Amino acid sequence: MTDAAHTDYTAIPNRALITVSVMLATFMQALDSTIANVALPHIQSSLAATQDEGAWVLTSYIVAAAVMFPLTGWLANAYGRREVFLVSITIFVVASALCGAASSLPQLVLFRVMQGLGGAALVPLSQAILFEINAPKDYGRAMSIWGVGATLAPILGPALGGWLTDNYSWRWVFYINLPIGMLTFAGLFLSLPRSRKARPGRFDFFGFATLSLAVASLQLMLDRGQLLDWFSSREILIESVIAALGFYIFFIHMLSSEKPFVTPALFRDRNFVAANIFLFLIGIVLFATLALLPPLLQSKMNYPVVLAGLVIAPRGFGTIAGMFLVGRLVPRFDARIIMAAGLCLTAFSLWQMTHYSLLMDTWPVIVAGVFQGAGIGAINVCLSAVAFITLPAKLRNEGTAISNLIRSIGAAIGISVMVFLLTQNIQRVHASLAEHVTAYNMSGNAAAASAHMDIGTAKGLIMLNQLITDQGTMIAYIDDFRLMMILTLLTIPFLLLFRRAKP
Repeated sequence: MTDAAHTDYTAIPNRALITVSVMLATFMQALDSTIANVALPHIQSSLAATQDEGAWVLTSYIVAAAVMFPLTGWLANAYGRREVFLVSITIFVVASALCGAASSLPQLVLFRVMQGLGGAALVPLSQAILFEINAPKDYGRAMSIWGVGATLAPILGPALGGWLTDNYSWRWVFYINLPIGMLTFAGLFLSLPRSRKARPGRFDFFGFATLSLAVASLQLMLDRGQLLDWFSSREILIESVIAALGFYIFFIHMLSSEKPFVTPALFRDRNFVAANIFLFLIGIVLFATLALLPPLLQSKMNYPVVLAGLVIAPRGFGTIAGMFLVGRLVPRFDARIIMAAGLCLTAFSLWQMTHYSLLMDTWPVIVAGVFQGAGIGAINVCLSAVAFITLPAKLRNEGTAISNLIRSIGAAIGISVMVFLLTQNIQRVHASLAEHVTAYNMSGNAAAASAHMDIGTAKGLIMLNQLITDQGTMIAYIDDFRLMMILTLLTIPFLLLFRRAKP
């Protein structure tokens, strides 16, 4: 890579085509991380799989991508971004076609692993390429364009997956990647220049092995914990111990080895470290919210899957608006002020979500989603710009890969913790409400009468129990939203960790 201080960025050819192509690659990878979720019941019935077996369709992709994330930086440095990018797209598209044609669950899981290995490199290399072709003062604008694909795809994924599954087949949630992947490959093949300084170096197998083992064990623990009742399961205990030992050995090796798998110099950059802390926290809020809303809308408000997706989709438009606005503000204002405003906007949206009820219409979901999307979009643009503006160019391949790994881990932890708290709170609130339902409780009797329930019959008791369960579930969701609001507000003082960087 050339020195940023002496590069004529205006002379870079095909900048627009490169930008559109990497945004498509990001969109395709982010879409695939969520689109298969709604098709899972259809996949299980089609391939005669149990719920536990069917979960591996999602888990296999997540674990394979998490293991591949840190390897992306080394491969790009060793063989060149262009070559690694094109090979990754090819693997991803071929694996998508094979997933769609799978005739058994073991085949589908194997092809999903292959898909995860190919897709992991797409997002970090997209970021690295945009940093390469844009001047530092334009990082905010470049990240706002790139962020459209990264943020909009997970929001559109469930609705698109539901529509394809209902109108065609679950196989089309994988076939949809083929035209997008071919366009992306053609655009990058024609526009992306070859890397001039790529050459293989010594590979730290021990560091890669320990990090991969730790990340894979952590992802498995988080993904299967809810299904296996967490630490009451021997499998979860074993995975947690392996993850802890793997991370410990990896960090010791990284600090003591001459040429470790992950360069320690990355963590000497104050802005990079602070940005990754925020990426971790934002991953918890963004992905946990996206994981909680669809079940609430579909199971408790009886929204069809397509309608639920359409109600959530305006969040993406809020994100796009926030990204484009902030992309123009970043060169003019202190990024810390913009991020504080974005965090306040996100907290405000979560406060709105604490007022949800089972009787509300679609507008509270839409309005809160737009505000939250705008806040998250503003934060993401600033984080991407601030994290890499002070990082040496030779470390950006590694830096983007590590950042995406950390955000992925944050999302996995956030989803697991919030779903666990939701389940526990539903049981606790249900028991608390049930205690007060007696023959002498006038409020309970009035509620039963308004719902035309005769609690002296078995049918009436079943209806009453369902009513209590619905109310307890709604309260549990509100508790989760309130906790995420508090966590968002508590992160604002940590903005002082950043130092202001001038391009």
